Amino acid sequence: MENTTPQSIALHSSAPVNLSEIRAHCSSCSLHQLCLPMGLAETDMDKLDKIIGRRRRVARDSALYRMDDPFTNLYAIRFGHFKTYQINSGGQQHITGFQMAGELLGMDAISTERHHCDAIALEDSEVCEIPFSGLEGLFGEIPNLLSHFHRIMSREITREQNVMLLLGSMRADQRFAAFLVNLSSRYATRGYSSTRFQLRMSREEIGNYLGLTIESVSRLLSKFKKLDLLKVDHREIELLQLPRLKALAAGTESCG
Repeated sequence: MENTTPQSIALHSSAPVNLSEIRAHCSSCSLHQLCLPMGLAETDMDKLDKIIGRRRRVARDSALYRMDDPFTNLYAIRFGHFKTYQINSGGQQHITGFQMAGELLGMDAISTERHHCDAIALEDSEVCEIPFSGLEGLFGEIPNLLSHFHRIMSREITREQNVMLLLGSMRADQRFAAFLVNLSSRYATRGYSSTRFQLRMSREEIGNYLGLTIESVSRLLSKFKKLDLLKVDHREIELLQLPRLKALAAGTESCG
């Protein structure tokens, strides 16, 4: 991913912008097609614009919300990256996901009206607050919006199931390959390079998510480099043989 992406913008203020600015940017945002259904009529877009609360800036290592916080908003990531995690009974952190621009945070709390995890910014980031009560009110008026929201929820459920499969039945090299392939696909969807991007999370965080030690992650990086599957420069990753990585993730190829 190019170094000039919006994710590299530094933020210094958490003050909300005025409503007219929010509306102007909501309709023309480059991530519009990821957050919203295609083909919304202008009148429907105006209705949606009116319920957006504000754009909220979240500094690196700061919380967007914490476990057990009351649920009021969904959050569409405008730029930046987040991690979500839970704390187990032993007080250990377990990372449940990494989220990036164009994805929604907060859906974990819809059923219980309390968040089930912490959401922490991996870098200076910005989100659009979407009051859920206002969004629910629009579902009846804009059926296309409700269908789109159901698709998003289904995608999240599928992603969680894939993570369980990843941790339960895959070898360590498969897990790591699948992780890189997943990032590649998500960046490509956002118009970025599918083969060159920065890892916004640390090796320790990657290991936590994949159920591996930091030493295992470092060994896998070295192994993949020796096999000419990728290049690594600090957190900059270049995937040299994406088809082979996909085959490795699928279990149809072994790296020995």
